[in-house]
Amino acid sequence: MRVKLIYSHGVVEKPILSSIVLKTGIPINILEARINAQKGELIISIPASGEKLEEILNLFRESGVQAQEFIETLRIDWEKCVACGACISPCPTRALRFREDWTLELIEEKCVACGICVAACPVKAINMP
Repeated sequence: MRVKLIYSHGVVEKPILSSIVLKTGIPINILEARINAQKGELIISIPASGEKLEEILNLFRESGVQAQEFIETLRIDWEKCVACGACISPCPTRALRFREDWTLELIEEKCVACGICVAACPVKAINMP
């Protein structure tokens, strides 16, 4: 499950993520991070589901970190998409690629919702919900 974590000024310098990894034994992968002394935003991947996922999310929330699950990262209007590939090269996680038949494919698990593809699409076929 991909999750966006938002650290406020009061908790940004605390080792919350590493503490949760040690406490739960679940290896959390950081996909994207923007952090400074005032705040932090991370996109992480948690290889858990069900009760274990809820436990991890609750631990973040109890530590003062906002945790928002990604249900859907991008929407592609397949009627507008001309499969030009303009969104593929700038994608930092390679979540967009061509299939063998040259149609566009989105690999949701890799997408970190950075929005670069939205800006790159010349026909505005991609948007973020």
